[in-house]
Amino acid sequence: MPKNTDAVDRRHAPTRAMWLLGPAMVAGVAYLDPGNVASNMTAGALFGYLLVWVVVLGNVMAWLIQYLSAKLGIVTGESLPQVLGRRLQRPWARRAYWLQAELVAMATDVAEVIGGAVALHLLFGIPLVWGGAITGVVSILLLMVQSRRGARAFETVLIGLLLIIAIGFTAGLFFAPPDPAGVVGGLVPRFEGSTSVLLAASILGATIMPHAIYAHSALSRDRFAPAEPTAAADLERARGLSTSRLLRATRWDVTIALAVAGTVNLAILLLAAANLTGVDGTDSLEGAYAALRDGLGPVVATLFAVGLLASGLASTSVGAYAGAEIMHGLLRVRVPLLARRLVTLIPALIILGVGVDPTLALVLSQVVLSFGIPFALVPLVALTARRDVLGVHRNRTVTTAAGVAASVFLIALNAVLLWLVFTGG
Repeated sequence: MPKNTDAVDRRHAPTRAMWLLGPAMVAGVAYLDPGNVASNMTAGALFGYLLVWVVVLGNVMAWLIQYLSAKLGIVTGESLPQVLGRRLQRPWARRAYWLQAELVAMATDVAEVIGGAVALHLLFGIPLVWGGAITGVVSILLLMVQSRRGARAFETVLIGLLLIIAIGFTAGLFFAPPDPAGVVGGLVPRFEGSTSVLLAASILGATIMPHAIYAHSALSRDRFAPAEPTAAADLERARGLSTSRLLRATRWDVTIALAVAGTVNLAILLLAAANLTGVDGTDSLEGAYAALRDGLGPVVATLFAVGLLASGLASTSVGAYAGAEIMHGLLRVRVPLLARRLVTLIPALIILGVGVDPTLALVLSQVVLSFGIPFALVPLVALTARRDVLGVHRNRTVTTAAGVAASVFLIALNAVLLWLVFTGG
């Protein structure tokens, strides 16, 4: 590598540091999708501050996981699905892994489209099926920005939507702040029955989303890809930027993105805990909207609905991007985003058309995501700990230990959830 690279980096540090931020912000949109809203809102309405600790713990684990995903994409120049696609030699193994990842991506899409449809219904009275179709069409337009204008333009649009989401979901706390003692009490880990365990799994599934793990590695790969195809060993020279500096900037990127996402997720639960606990019907998005409108006024309720709409539009675009990357990396097949968008839209429209409760569908979709977490997280931790994959940038022992601990906790929670569901506990 040229000797003056680090000098150039230091000379332009402020400008370059800002330029390096962005991929985590896009991945962070996945942490604020309608499934998060439904899970956190339902948890707050049913159990008050009980599950505050789950939101906080999920966000801490998410920081580590998203950084490892970004690191894999930066150091190898490949996404997690690509790396797995190369290492899974048997075609049946690649197809089986793709199938579970595809089901997770479809569950994600269901949550995002339903959330957008509910928001359009609340704001404009549009029937849910038509609202789902409109959400799908807008997501196609956003994906066209990514394919035609590049990663930076796509990031700019989604960061703008992220700002709308943050304002929409936190505004209510300024009118009705939560009880500080209740918030502190909610930091103590505990459950109250199987329903609280179900909601905890739903919150974690919505917070640590498998498709965000797949997407972040691809976003980092695309954002920092050299102009010409380059072998992994030559990426640093082709970029003209040291990998170590890029990883330091990525840690800041992930920290900012997860701080925003974690604050908003916590705000949603606290808003429900402070204002919706014990109010009939507030365990649904429609009921929560009505209760906010009646209790805090139409402005807060409208901001909430606008935030929900922005959440659905932004997150469904990230979900489609992740799904396309999963298929390309594991099956080595590229399907046009438009075709893929139309196919994955169908399950959500069917659910809306047959009259399934939208909030229930959202919460259950997050449970499906929770079961998909180990399939993304375990390979990620294992690969980033290997010298033959990341070289000198492989995980330190303490990082790997933290990743293993997060994996064990999430798998154990899912096992408990299965036991409760099948035994009726």
